Amino acid sequence: MRQTIVRDVKEIPTYGFGSQTGPWWGAMAFIALEGMGFAVAMAAYLYLYAVNSQWPLNSPPPDLWPGTLATAVYLLSIIPNLITDRWARRLDLRGARIGLVIMSLIGLVLLVIRGFEFAHLNTRWDLDAYGSIVWFVLALHTTHLATDVGDTLVLTVLMFTHHATPRRFSDVTDNVFYWNFVVIAWLPLYVLLDWIPRL
Repeated sequence: MRQTIVRDVKEIPTYGFGSQTGPWWGAMAFIALEGMGFAVAMAAYLYLYAVNSQWPLNSPPPDLWPGTLATAVYLLSIIPNLITDRWARRLDLRGARIGLVIMSLIGLVLLVIRGFEFAHLNTRWDLDAYGSIVWFVLALHTTHLATDVGDTLVLTVLMFTHHATPRRFSDVTDNVFYWNFVVIAWLPLYVLLDWIPRL
């Protein structure tokens, strides 16, 4: 006799937060891969620094103010980011909208500052090994910054439409989580790019 086991799943929630969701685990895997990319880029930079008696090779160090300003904005952004996370977990639509708008503006400001960072590197990407690695490391982080800003802008628009469902609040918390990674990844890069050339 064949027996069919059936379970009523209508009581299982259609959304969750953090490790209860597939997208969160996907973000964790993505962060692990990207973190390895940052580690390899930093290792390449430090290798070039170690084997050259003069560093930077043929250029002055980057101007400090753009990277320092960006670092201050990154650190301050943690506050509205965590508040946005709290609002999203409470399914507070008004709060999540406010938080996403603020985080979108912060991300756009950081992209503008990043433009100044590139302009004040004081080297070209094709000048020498120093120029190449500095531009590569900054471009690598810019890719992550731009990706998160794009995701935040899309989520902001969605939260102002009929797509603002409970499941979408889970997406907001994943976006908050990824932003924390973008901030944490920047801190050692700031030291690497702006302070190591001054040692």
